[in-house]
Order: sequence, then C-alpha cells, then structure tokens
Amino acid sequence: MANDGQTTSLDPEKQALLNKHTEKHFTAGEIVRDIIIGVSDGLTVPFALAAGLSGANATSSIVLTAGIAEVAAGAISMGLGGYLAAKSESDHYLRELRREQEEIANVPDTEAAEVAEILAEYGIQPHEYTPVVNALRKKPQAWLDFMMKFELGLEKPDPRRALHSALTIAVAYVLGGAVPLLPYVFFPRAREALVASVVVTLLALLIFGYAKGSFTDNKPFQSAFQTALIGAIASAAAFGLAKAIHP
Repeated sequence: MANDGQTTSLDPEKQALLNKHTEKHFTAGEIVRDIIIGVSDGLTVPFALAAGLSGANATSSIVLTAGIAEVAAGAISMGLGGYLAAKSESDHYLRELRREQEEIANVPDTEAAEVAEILAEYGIQPHEYTPVVNALRKKPQAWLDFMMKFELGLEKPDPRRALHSALTIAVAYVLGGAVPLLPYVFFPRAREALVASVVVTLLALLIFGYAKGSFTDNKPFQSAFQTALIGAIASAAAFGLAKAIHP
C-alpha cells in the first residue's frame, strides 16, 4: 500500500498471490455507528415524547407539532455532537502527530528503541527486528506512520469525517423520529394514534435492533429485544409520568 507518496515494492511472486486473494472485510464501521446513534435516539426520544403528551390528553396536532419541533432540535443537537466528537478525534491525532515528529527529530535513538520494543512484543528476536528498525530510520514518514499506529494506536482520520458524521447522525435521527410521529398524521384522536405509534415504533425498534446486532456481530435477536425493551420502558415512563401529573 502506498503511504503519503512513498511506494512499496514486493516480490513479484508475493504480489501475484495478493492479486489473486481478495479479502472481504466490513470497513464502514464509523458510518454504521453514526446511523445507529441517530436512528436509536430518533426512534426512542420522540416516541417517549409522543407517549407522554398523549398521556397528558394532548391532541394529535399538538403531539405532532411538539414532535416535529423535538426532531428538528434533536437532529441539530445530535449532528453537532457528532461533528464535535469527530473534530476532537482529528485534533487529537494532529496533536500527537506533531509530538511524535518532534520526538523522532530530537531523540531518534529513543524512538528507535521504542520500535524495537514494539516488535519484540510480537516475539521477534533482536537479529530479526534490527534490520527493520534501521530501515525505518531511513524513511522518516514510514517511521512516523509506524509509531502513530503501533505505539499510539491511532489511525489517520478522514478530514471530511466530522461533516459526514454530523450529516449522517442528523439524517438518521430525522428518519428514526418520523416513525413514532407518523400515526399522529392519520389519527385525529391522540389515544388511537398512540396505539398505532406503539405498534409501529416497537416493530421498527425490533427490526432496527436485529439489524444492529447483525452488523455488530452481536446476537441479533437479543439485540432486537433489548432495543425494543428500552424504547418501551422510555415511552411507558413518559406516559405514566404524564398521567400522574395530568390525570
């Protein structure tokens, strides 16, 4: 793999083997994480709000108006949170990158010893890792990349990650939030709309939980049950509290 303008050379036989072998790995983890965050909150929070307002004997139009306002505010808030989190990760990476650059320039022998220590942790013997250490010392950028990845465990972030994260979370929140509010568009009586909202949202939570479990290699059915249970508890608590305050 080329790295910041540096080219790598492999033995032709090994390159041929790599060309024939195709690995299938799931590489969209950050996008899926953002979707999960947005949809999960989008389904749960407006659902609880709608249930609470229905419990307080609000009309469908009031529930719908309040729900739309909450979804808009929630999407902005969640999107901003995602943006700031991704920006913070990027700033942290750049800060550590500059520190590592200074250390390689000012204390190269110490940094070389750290490379040797890292390789030794993999069971590589001194006579085996010494050529690797010497080769990295001749390639400052490769040396820097090695230290960032293997010493600090940091991957170079996508410079567009912050904006993409904000948009993904916000859109996912809106899509999730539309589900529990949709019945209030078609049912003028809030109690009837609430029943439809409970059925539709719990079904959506089950499907979403199952999909989330499948993507994250967890138990899909357990994930579906847990996701639906959380949504049900949140909405029941909001409904019960509203009925207690406003019988």
